[in-house]
Amino acid sequence: MVRIISVYGGMLLSAMGKTLLLALLGLFFACIIGMFFGILSVLKNKACNIIAQIFVDAIRGVPMIVLAFFVYFGIPYFFNTTIGGFNVSLTALQAGTICLALNCGAYMSEIIRAGIESVDVGQMEAARSLGLSYGKAMRRVVLPQAIRTMIPSIINQFIITLKDTSILSVIGFPELVNTAKNVQANTFMAFQTWLIVGIMYLIVITALSRTAKLLERRLKRGR
Repeated sequence: MVRIISVYGGMLLSAMGKTLLLALLGLFFACIIGMFFGILSVLKNKACNIIAQIFVDAIRGVPMIVLAFFVYFGIPYFFNTTIGGFNVSLTALQAGTICLALNCGAYMSEIIRAGIESVDVGQMEAARSLGLSYGKAMRRVVLPQAIRTMIPSIINQFIITLKDTSILSVIGFPELVNTAKNVQANTFMAFQTWLIVGIMYLIVITALSRTAKLLERRLKRGR
């Protein structure tokens, strides 16, 4: 184990940094996607509700590894051969970000929907009675209150997204699991390599979990 840390420790730390970067990028775009479909799901418009539900069901119903292969191989193939006239290619980082954003976005949509619905209906009615449009009332009154309840769930979703980055080793992204495979192949020390990787994940995820619990306690005291 000491040999792995001394020789490959820097490589593994770099891979963890890339893993965190990918998870953060995925979560950032997932928040945008989730906000869009989350608001669609609470609008008093059946067509919007159906569109949001189709997106959530479609993404959540597909295994992440299948989604990764579809984005990395399927989308470029479709544009380059089926449509023609394109020269589309995606890097592992681009494909991984899209895959995580879509997968996490479906769950973020439900988190945001639940957060908005947790705000008392009277808040929206009071804002509308004061002359605010639906959009302004949602942006200035409802969402600020909803976000307070959503923060712990968003952090928990980030933890899940961080774990899901390991699946993207199948498309060659040099995240922690993919790098650990190379280390194992070079050292033939499977037990030690995966023990170190497990400890690295444990440290990061434990820190994030404690942060989520701390924020949840502070938000409860602030109510």
